[in-house]
Amino acid sequence: MEFGHDKVLLDRVLKVYKPHCRYLLTTSVRADGDPGEPDGLIRLRGDFRISESCYIDDTGHFNAVEFNICFNQMIYFIMAKSLQERVLGVFSSWDMDTFWRRQLPDMFIVDFSSSFRRPMRGREFWGELDIVRATRRDGGNGPLVFLDTLCRFGEAAAPACRGKVRLALREPDPGST
Repeated sequence: MEFGHDKVLLDRVLKVYKPHCRYLLTTSVRADGDPGEPDGLIRLRGDFRISESCYIDDTGHFNAVEFNICFNQMIYFIMAKSLQERVLGVFSSWDMDTFWRRQLPDMFIVDFSSSFRRPMRGREFWGELDIVRATRRDGGNGPLVFLDTLCRFGEAAAPACRGKVRLALREPDPGST
């Protein structure tokens, strides 16, 4: 299934960011099965613009902080879209209100790695994020959803940098949605 750009949803997802830090401009999402099943994959492709750094003088290149901010914007959007379209089984107990309440306080990066293979200016570029695995398990303090992701960013056809990120999301209490 393919889902084109959803400006209304993107604007809502990015509302938690200060206006000058809303870098993700357009999105498309493709679901090739559920990542909770073998060989399932959900992919987001997005276009970004960073007019100026939100935290430092211009370094002249895309850096790890910007990588992380752009990853966060993609993961929030792909989770919201996956939930809205009901293409990710581990979100079966979630609704959109649950997502909006939990977007910031209950979603955690638990493992993050990135590698930069060549320089990238990072002012206008593309990014892709794949949810490659989705699981649910008890985390000791209650049930958690884990999302394993791969992402990449580039200005030309080949990516300039890549990352592998694992997230943990607290499951809603049964009576709270």
